[in-house]
Amino acid sequence: MASSSSGVTGSTDSTAARRQNKRPKYSKFTQQELPACKPILTPKAVISAFLIVSVVFIPIGVASLFASRDVVEIVDRYESVCVPSNYTDKVAFIQGPANKTCIRKLQVKKHMKAPIYVYYQLDNFYQNHRRYVKSRSDAQLRDSNQTSISDCKPEDMFNGSRIVPCGLIAWSLFNDTYSFSLNNNNLTVNKKEISWKSDREHKFGSKVFPKNFPNNFRNSNSTALIGGAILDESIPLSEQEDLIVWMRTAALPTFRKLYGRIHTDLNPNDTVTVIVQNNYNTYSFKGKKKLVLSTTSWLGGKNDFLGIAYLTVGGLCFFLALSFTVVYFIKPRQLGDPSYLSWNRNPGGH
Repeated sequence: MASSSSGVTGSTDSTAARRQNKRPKYSKFTQQELPACKPILTPKAVISAFLIVSVVFIPIGVASLFASRDVVEIVDRYESVCVPSNYTDKVAFIQGPANKTCIRKLQVKKHMKAPIYVYYQLDNFYQNHRRYVKSRSDAQLRDSNQTSISDCKPEDMFNGSRIVPCGLIAWSLFNDTYSFSLNNNNLTVNKKEISWKSDREHKFGSKVFPKNFPNNFRNSNSTALIGGAILDESIPLSEQEDLIVWMRTAALPTFRKLYGRIHTDLNPNDTVTVIVQNNYNTYSFKGKKKLVLSTTSWLGGKNDFLGIAYLTVGGLCFFLALSFTVVYFIKPRQLGDPSYLSWNRNPGGH
């Protein structure tokens, strides 16, 4: 019996030793005893916080709205008016050989200081469609020797050769063009640096040239579907900025993309003449096309949402602060002793 008892005791001692060895070294970090800020939400603190937010947000909202209102925009929707009245089938018109030239007159109502940004806007065009977004090869855009183009179907091969750039995004490149004039003088549109610098330098190769692009077979007897613009095979992809802008797909079905810049001031009552080549087929999916001329402010383009959001949050915080203040003075509530919240005031010893 004695030997059995001693054996049990030895086993217990070894287990205790193992447990003692696994015990972490004492520190305030492991024992969660580091100094910490534990704010108590008293009525005064809550009211003060809401007031501070309202005082900061309301002026920012007002400044944002004024900046947005200073932006001058001219928006001209032209997809319907640029189809002759004798064409009842607009899809047949856009796909046929008819002359697509359309002349538009834009009236300037306020002074527009250069640079004036030229955008084209498409409505009801879902560039965020999953199949559409995946139909591209980023590896090929950087290096034409890449053979991984399986995601580009059905626009991956043509007559047994790879298409560069492949995919539905490049295939559907916007191909309406605009020419501007003021008082019979041409307004030059600068199309340099309209894309992101990071895209030009990293996503599109300077040694990758368009090749076997289906649109080059527009006049052939091929039954391949014809998409958008034709790409110049002598210019590398890193310099084809219309393509780079188009391939940065939009998240919403209504979007604008930068076409170029006009470095000439426009004065009130000026009339800008625009010669539009109405080539892009938005009629098949009941889309809309708009030409936009816009200035910018320190906040960017015209967008009232940011200012309205700041004013909404700031006004709501001010209303809550005022409400809590009225409640605090009319029906105050006695607070408890906050010292009882310190549950670890006397931490355990080492």
